[in-house]
Amino acid sequence: MPRTLLLFFVSALPVAAQEGDLKALLAKPILPPRHTLAETQKFIETRLPSLPKATSPEAWDKEASRLREEMFRKVIFRGAAAKWHGCKQNITWFDAIPGGPEYQIKKLRFEVLPGLWVPAVLYEPLDLKGKVPATLNVMGHDRGSKDVAYQQIRCINLAKRGMLALNVEWFAFGQLSGAGFQHGAMNQLDLCGTSGLAPFYLSLERSLDVLLSHPHADPKRVAVSGLSGGGWQTIYISALDPRVTLSNPVAGYSSFRTRIKHWKDLGDSEQTPCDMATVANYDHLTAMLGDRAALLTYNAKDNCCFEAGYALPPLYDGALPFFQLHKRGEALRTHVNHVPGTHNFEVENREAFYRMIGDRFFPGDKSYQAKEIACAKEVRNKMELAVPMPANLDFNKIALALSKDLPRTGEMPTDRKGFQAWQKERRAKLADVVHLPRYAVIAEKTGAETKGKTMAVYWKLKLGTEWTLPVVELTRGPAKGTTLIVHDAGRSGTAGEIEKLLQSGRRVLAVDPFYVGESRMMERDYLWALLVGTVGQRPLGIQAAQIHAVAAWSAAAHREPLALRSIGERSGLLCLTAAALETEKITGLEMTGELKSLKQVIESNRVFASFPEAFCFGLLEEFDLAGMRGMAGR
Repeated sequence: MPRTLLLFFVSALPVAAQEGDLKALLAKPILPPRHTLAETQKFIETRLPSLPKATSPEAWDKEASRLREEMFRKVIFRGAAAKWHGCKQNITWFDAIPGGPEYQIKKLRFEVLPGLWVPAVLYEPLDLKGKVPATLNVMGHDRGSKDVAYQQIRCINLAKRGMLALNVEWFAFGQLSGAGFQHGAMNQLDLCGTSGLAPFYLSLERSLDVLLSHPHADPKRVAVSGLSGGGWQTIYISALDPRVTLSNPVAGYSSFRTRIKHWKDLGDSEQTPCDMATVANYDHLTAMLGDRAALLTYNAKDNCCFEAGYALPPLYDGALPFFQLHKRGEALRTHVNHVPGTHNFEVENREAFYRMIGDRFFPGDKSYQAKEIACAKEVRNKMELAVPMPANLDFNKIALALSKDLPRTGEMPTDRKGFQAWQKERRAKLADVVHLPRYAVIAEKTGAETKGKTMAVYWKLKLGTEWTLPVVELTRGPAKGTTLIVHDAGRSGTAGEIEKLLQSGRRVLAVDPFYVGESRMMERDYLWALLVGTVGQRPLGIQAAQIHAVAAWSAAAHREPLALRSIGERSGLLCLTAAALETEKITGLEMTGELKSLKQVIESNRVFASFPEAFCFGLLEEFDLAGMRGMAGR
């Protein structure tokens, strides 16, 4: 071996050995298994709203009206969505195609918001006279969407019974498939300060507009039904739009309180929208049907979600008193499917729906039959039901347009006095956007260990009554300053950087904030972050506050501020946010692999699951990363 290579090899041995020691020290668990998960469950549950007591129909009607108004104002129609709601609807009809002997199928598309079109098909009885019931049939997470057989069979059966049946495509499926329509991409709109839930709700509201614009539609007999994600759509539009008089959600939802305990019910972005639970839970939405009629259908052995045994009772028991206030206890019904009992809207569930329609829409009509009419030969393929579509917007394209002129803030002042005033105002605004909490710290030393020259002290920092933060304090002799380090992969990935810091004489605090490393939920992780958002908190704000708490604890212990070191996009964002909000106890920030702009999240069409902190509602509307670096004095 050449002498130079030999010398390099020998000199590298101590560094490699010390990094190995560091990895071993950093790998030692501090928290019990699933500790952060348990804290997150408690954090969410204590913030969920509960149903009020049922006192009088007048009091509940007033409360239901308030809930609808607040859902629209605080959750659905925020930002640009308020303007979309006021837009005139455009509908394009196409030639009808033959159905069975009793009906025809009309193709159409309608505009949800300017430039975003949704295709649909209307099953229309041929011999229409007077006013007839109108039904909206919505799809869930099924690739075929409006051409799925069980959906078509339901619509055909309704048409054969003399009803109008509108079958609507759902975002991300059928003709609306594509990466830009992924449901996790709706949070790109949230980032821009516009509700990502708005297109979902507007699609449902416009669908009812289309249906009720039919000259034969009876506004007193309007039903909505759907499976799974269609069941979610059903409860949402039924609760918030009083035009719906009969609701049949099928295996579509449970209360947030139920979901905390039954993890397979944790819903994705549209089912757990930002700030919803600051206004209402799903038991509220069910109770809001109390002056109308509802059939809650669940499956006994559901292999997807929302099993009847645990999902249905809290909803029924919670809603029944509000139906009884209106003397309509019989209008709230349930159906539990046992054959096949899995996640389905097959014949038994469909016939339960037909029976409910007969009782509510055709009372006393002895000719009405609930048994399903055989029509398998009338089911069309997807090409036959395809609707001509123009170039279309999707969630990503909408977000790109919204983000173009963001953030809406002026330039950073260059003079000292102006900068200080600007910094103070901007910090207050950022704290408001991220819903920044404040945490008092109680530190518990859980152990210490020495490997080679490196001393590790293990800490559990109790932050208020809510979080426990794991911290490894590392030193190699007397320290000349303190650096807090965060890595996207958790502290186990920081050994190389920590070795450099220790060699320079720094004390190092290796921290795993909320949702990172040891503080990450290992089961259905990003869905918990959605729940944190729906109860009105922000993962980014929690993380920044945790960094502040560590900085305050360290400053008290060592009589000096600390510097931040981040590795990765997520760690970079949370450390930058913390530094932008606090410069007394945080005096340095070094980032590697960080984002340069929040717009990169939208430009690369990221979804919520990939980067939960980045989708903080309204963050880009007020801030981009360059401005935040200026706030931090970097």
